[in-house]
Amino acid sequence: MIKAKKSLGQNFLVDKNILDKISNIIDIKDKLILEIGPGTGNLTSYILDKKPKQIFVVEKDNELAIQLKNKFNNQLIIINDDILKIDETALFNEKVIVFGNLPYNISTEILSKWIINLKNNFWFDCLILMFQKEVADRIIAEFNSSNYGRLSIMSNWKLNIKKIFDIKPEAFSPKPKVYSSLLYFYPKKNFIKINNPKNLEKVTRIFFNQRRKMIKKPYNQLFNGDQRIVNKLKINLNLRPQNLNLDTYYKLACEYENLRC
Repeated sequence: MIKAKKSLGQNFLVDKNILDKISNIIDIKDKLILEIGPGTGNLTSYILDKKPKQIFVVEKDNELAIQLKNKFNNQLIIINDDILKIDETALFNEKVIVFGNLPYNISTEILSKWIINLKNNFWFDCLILMFQKEVADRIIAEFNSSNYGRLSIMSNWKLNIKKIFDIKPEAFSPKPKVYSSLLYFYPKKNFIKINNPKNLEKVTRIFFNQRRKMIKKPYNQLFNGDQRIVNKLKINLNLRPQNLNLDTYYKLACEYENLRC
């Protein structure tokens, strides 16, 4: 019997009703699938029942990787590695559907990695990912709300995001102390072009460094008090960081890039 490792943020989803719901969110027959953190293969079994074209799974835990190989024989392509070290774009020649019960301790790091490395040609059709509920709430937060911040802005740049449902702790083994949420991400057809995503990272980091204070100070730090950008984007410098909508931050990142050209 494999025990979950706290160091790897492992909580195995065992509720059959939830597993069935997740596998039925979209039609995956004859589609290429990537599953992140399959653990003991509970969701993997449900995915296989839907007759996908092929399943790749990324499992960092050596013991679990061996167990998956024994359990599924040659039905999976098992990658025994750290998802943060993998270049997904080099794995596939076609778009994939991604499922993931992401480890709580690195879930935002995984999502941020994918967003920063996203090109205009997406390597996936959609992402169906599970997060700790409070993290999911930050991802889908709208401006003028307390949860709105850097993660909201980065996540919504190139992706549409929908919340599917919340999941109780009792659905997992071992049982976590918090609720989880399942989110569905799919590419936007139109988004504001930012040449280097790290510029968006920098703008949001400086603006949200003191989220309770007015944005005048971080604006001046980035743009040296340039009033032309304030007028162009119709920004009120007496507002706080959470009061600026998504597009304003994307436009600010573009203006920051222009200053550096």
